[in-house]
This record gives sequence, structure tokens and C-alpha cells, in this order.
Amino acid sequence: MENDDLIKSFFEDMRTKDQNLEIPAFPKPKTRSINWIIPVGIAASLFLAGFLFFEKEPEAEAPAEVIIITLEEGPNQEQQFKIQESTYLDTWESGTSSLLTEF
Repeated sequence: MENDDLIKSFFEDMRTKDQNLEIPAFPKPKTRSINWIIPVGIAASLFLAGFLFFEKEPEAEAPAEVIIITLEEGPNQEQQFKIQESTYLDTWESGTSSLLTEF
């Protein structure tokens, strides 16, 4: 019990000493007007890098010539490939249209 009273009195003395201490004011950091230049420079660099690295690839143009390959049935039930070259495609026929006409 004596130890408890001794410890209590020790901490009470410390509290009274702490109340008499003067606490200095927290110093304000010096601000520079240059601090905003660094983030703006980084943002501008990233913006310009976006234009340099992500250029649009030129779109491939369609070839001027078109090759049309058809399968035709010749005499004696033999099938032949017919290859035609032209500068443009006149008509378009779907791949399943032969099912409608032949069957």
C-alpha cells in the first residue's frame, strides 16, 4: 500500500510540473511559390507523352482490285473454281443464297 501511495504522489507531482510548462507555438513552414510548378510540369509531361505514344495508326485502305472466287458446276457434274479480277465488286451474294436456289 505504501508503494501505491508513493506512485500516486509521484505522478501527481509530475502533473503539476507539466501544467507549469510553457508550450512553444508550432512553427509554420515556409511556403514557396515554386511548389506548384512541379506538379504542373509532371501533368503537362504526361499529357504530351499521351499524344506521342498513343498515335492513331493509319487505317488500311481497301485494295483497288477485288478477286472473286466462285465454285461452278461444269459439264459431267465436275466442279471448277472460277477466278475473276475486277476493280470493284458489282454485286454481293450471300454464302447461303445457293441453298435457296439449288435445293
